[in-house]
Amino acid sequence: MQTTIDPSLSNDARAIDAEKTLRKCVHCGFCLATCPTYNLLGDELDSPRGRIYLIKQVVEGHKPTLKTLNHLDRCLTCRNCETTCPSGVEYGHLLDNGRSLVEEQVQRPLKQKLMRKAVLNFVPYTARVAPAVKLGQTVRALLPASIAESVPLKQQPAAWPTQSHTRSMIVLDGCAQPAMAPATNVAAARVLDALGIELHKAERAGCCGAVHFHLNEQDAAKAFMKRNIDAWWPMIESGASAIITTASGCGVMVKDYAHVLADDPQYAEKAATVSSLCKDIVEVLMNEDLSQFHVKAKSVGLVAFHAPCTLQHGQKLPLVTENLLRKLGFELTAVNDSHICCGSAGTYSIFQPDISRKLRDNKVAALQAGKPDVIATANIGCQLQLQAGTGARVMHWVELLEQVLDAN
Repeated sequence: MQTTIDPSLSNDARAIDAEKTLRKCVHCGFCLATCPTYNLLGDELDSPRGRIYLIKQVVEGHKPTLKTLNHLDRCLTCRNCETTCPSGVEYGHLLDNGRSLVEEQVQRPLKQKLMRKAVLNFVPYTARVAPAVKLGQTVRALLPASIAESVPLKQQPAAWPTQSHTRSMIVLDGCAQPAMAPATNVAAARVLDALGIELHKAERAGCCGAVHFHLNEQDAAKAFMKRNIDAWWPMIESGASAIITTASGCGVMVKDYAHVLADDPQYAEKAATVSSLCKDIVEVLMNEDLSQFHVKAKSVGLVAFHAPCTLQHGQKLPLVTENLLRKLGFELTAVNDSHICCGSAGTYSIFQPDISRKLRDNKVAALQAGKPDVIATANIGCQLQLQAGTGARVMHWVELLEQVLDAN
């Protein structure tokens, strides 16, 4: 695709980066078939190819409109198109640049501004989320169904293991997950403990930065990233061999620290190290001896596994978790259209509720078609989205291993 950067943007790093990506696109249209919003809405401008064209216009100096902004907002950033693309277009990075350029030129309606500000000042902070979750769980029975379905089911996690091991790793605690699904990281710690790996939390670490980054508050997002790097760095220097993420959405962001902070003279090198150390929990477990988890796996029953977009498309780990679970003896049901997004997509369900709900209902129907005993996933956002659609508890898949551990 031939693109000429407008003179006013000739020194803008976002436009320069976008132009390099745009040149890879051959407008073949393969991405349309796997784009959730295009399949639902049937509008070319709500497809990757259409959004690429809109970003191309902005880079070339055309004035974006609120319509431009709305089409970019409606993208889930599921990156399914990246998996499909034969030309290797890094659509996720292109969209981040495009949204940032458009945001500077288009005035959002006041309601949108207020909603985004509310989310940005609430979701990334565990200390603010936790009391709200606790209150919602207490009065859940009194809430309207549309609100009650979004309240996480209460969990009673086991104690964090205290045994010392020679091998150690760091876990990203995150922002919403500690309040909404505290059992996940405890399960990861207990499973790794059984394998002789000590898992540590860094108290000063927090949100990975994804919430701010994808809502175009990129300077604030970088501040979150730098705070995490500073919190993890002493542990890295002390020999921690990996930074574990149990939320695949966070994993995509942490693995992208090197790209986002590449031009930062103080943090570029550390960010590259952090990104190289970041591993989804499945990347660690797939290289360990898991024979002790094989014995009781079938006692769990049928498992429907939802592969988050951030795992299969963002981190490029398709079928890795499913294959590991099958290898351990878990019986997985077939799930149609497993490559399609569930509609959670970070804060997407808040800002695009109608599209999100349709995608959720389609995904729940596909997951329940095999009549599973358990639905499992690998990302907190997907977990809550699917739970809201089913009314039943949806587990992180590492909790299945913890159950087997307790059964042995």
